[in-house]
Amino acid sequence: MNETIRSPDAEASGINRFAFVLHPLSVDYIFRHPALRWARSLPRRLVENLAAHLPPMPWGRVAGGRSPATGQQIEGFLYSLGATPRQILTRDPEFTYRRLDRTARLADRQGARILGLGAFTKVAGDAGVTVARRAPIAVTSGNSLTVAATLETAKITAQRLGFADLGQGRAMVVGATGAIGSVCARLLAAAVKDVVLISIEPERLAALEARILAETPDARVVTGLTAAPWIGECDLVVTATSAFGQRVVDVSQCKPGAVVLDVALPPDISAEEAALRPDVLVVESGEVVIPGPARFERDIGLPPGVAYACLAEAALLAMDGRFECFTLGRAIDLDRVKEIYRLFRKHGFEIAPLRTFGQPLTDELLREKRALAAELAASPERLARVKAEAGAAIAKIPPRAKGVAGVTALPPPPRRQTQRAAL
Repeated sequence: MNETIRSPDAEASGINRFAFVLHPLSVDYIFRHPALRWARSLPRRLVENLAAHLPPMPWGRVAGGRSPATGQQIEGFLYSLGATPRQILTRDPEFTYRRLDRTARLADRQGARILGLGAFTKVAGDAGVTVARRAPIAVTSGNSLTVAATLETAKITAQRLGFADLGQGRAMVVGATGAIGSVCARLLAAAVKDVVLISIEPERLAALEARILAETPDARVVTGLTAAPWIGECDLVVTATSAFGQRVVDVSQCKPGAVVLDVALPPDISAEEAALRPDVLVVESGEVVIPGPARFERDIGLPPGVAYACLAEAALLAMDGRFECFTLGRAIDLDRVKEIYRLFRKHGFEIAPLRTFGQPLTDELLREKRALAAELAASPERLARVKAEAGAAIAKIPPRAKGVAGVTALPPPPRRQTQRAAL
């Protein structure tokens, strides 16, 4: 990365500035831009292809952020690329790099000293390493705070559901070999002790299993290429995949009262699928409130004042004066996760009020889900009937993830289990 120089305006104002880049999560998001609403009359795939070639566009500001601990004020600049997740993943990484290079230069000219990468811009290529090397300002993927926010959300959800001890349950991580999934898996193994790790990369999965058992010798670790054999046994499921056009988790077969934290953006699980099992709770994870409170000039697809954790990481680092490439690449350092969580607490950041498919997670809704789960758990016959009916219904829904329809999932592999007892 080139040397970072603070602009005179930023020095004079005392406001630390950051930038963040996002992109449309589906073709429908493209039509939300005032300048592109006319394109609704064109074929969707044509619009998707053409939009991917657009230069980065300013998307609005984030104002009002202020640390209650230090009084440091921050201001953010949002930029949007035109590419959907499919366009980013199916094109050569250099296609995305060039647009991120331009974004970093735009941000630098506005006085920003750190650029956060949102959604699939941090998945492309080497996950921000090349972008940071070329950029005139610091770059961070936001994955460290995404991990911390996911685990904090799991803890808050368990508390609201009345779980006495999440450590007595079983957790699954889908997308376990990814940047976010692998660290979530390691931390959950240390806390829960019984984890199921799902990934389509068997060699990396075996390496992750070995690492977990070295770090947590008394953990029980199960690995597989698909969630199907174990989904009915897990109390907590974390989905953190970059897959699209697949059904990564069959919610119809979940354990009664299971909690699913959907970390993926766009999400892995649709409201249509989740409705087939109303006892299962799907929570939108990784949403954060920036103190001040921060105000967003334009809609980013979240409630007012709520930020994605990856955006919040850039804001938090600016608030602490840490203008550095904090999180880059596909290997997230556990110490970085712990450090960003320390800063999160120091500056008064908070997990946003929990939501499920855009709706607030009220106490009444939680009571309803707990009651349904208790009824199913008490009647194996009824549970089997509900799973069969929901499974038949979900089979009629086209497999999809990231809002993109695709092919069916892989057949389930043989069950495999490893456990190492503490000496």
